[in-house]
Amino acid sequence: MSNQSIDKVKRRIRQKVKGTAEKPRLSVFRSNNHIYAQLIDDVLETILSSSTLEVSVSSKLESTSTCEASTLVGQYIAKRSLEANITNVVFDRGGRIYHGRIKALADAAREEGLKF
Repeated sequence: MSNQSIDKVKRRIRQKVKGTAEKPRLSVFRSNNHIYAQLIDDVLETILSSSTLEVSVSSKLESTSTCEASTLVGQYIAKRSLEANITNVVFDRGGRIYHGRIKALADAAREEGLKF
């Protein structure tokens, strides 16, 4: 997909998916080398985040652009959100299709206890 078509899908998703303090938005951004996840309250700010740029994540990996890396980021974001007493979120795939690294992150977050 081109960046223009991803942006078009992203805008369409953001019209429907809104994060609140009770149910924040789990936003996922994937680049060629890294993956980023954020819990966002659209009214105020970013609540917490995790990515493959963190030393605690990247030190356990050979490559940061794999499904294994996405799974690890999903586990970290879920653990941090449960520590902050956040159990329900709205998933925002960032205009990408729900497949591969995006799906691996979402599945790992669900296994750790997040509900979406």
